[in-house]
Amino acid sequence: MPVTFSARHVLEDHISGFEATPNPHHLAILRAVSVFSVLARSGHEADIDETLTNLEDVHVRFCGPGEWLVVSETVAADTIARQLSDLGSPRAAFVDQSDGCVVLRIHGPKVRAILAKCTALDLHPDLFEIGQSSNCQICHVGANLARTGQDAFEIIVMRSFAGFLFDEMREMGREFALTAGFA
Repeated sequence: MPVTFSARHVLEDHISGFEATPNPHHLAILRAVSVFSVLARSGHEADIDETLTNLEDVHVRFCGPGEWLVVSETVAADTIARQLSDLGSPRAAFVDQSDGCVVLRIHGPKVRAILAKCTALDLHPDLFEIGQSSNCQICHVGANLARTGQDAFEIIVMRSFAGFLFDEMREMGREFALTAGFA
């Protein structure tokens, strides 16, 4: 007898019953996001960085020297894999992390105050500019934090820690009536 599986987001149970009309401070869970980890081989960091920034419809998140996350809501994982394979294995290695990562988007006028409760990064607009990203600890969980707009950030976290991080972020945002839901 055939078995039918339905795909459920790892945060489906965390959000049930709490979805609300977004307030000015909102935590959005992105559903179908392609996420790739890219590592440049020694000596090829600069040309890999340039090649990644020239890819269309993707966002490149800096993780460390010679290491990036390539993220897209519109380009399918197999398309990104084909583009990254053109880099050549002597220059770079990549891994599809799409099923192993969760992407959260948080925005609002006091978003820095919310994030300041759970990360040690200095998020002042002059220091952490739009487009900048960093690996860091958020609520004691390793994550990648990127500033995507004036008062907007994206958090990429491993799937197994997403529930804990989501619950903690909601708690940190309670003071500002942070709402949450699927994007």
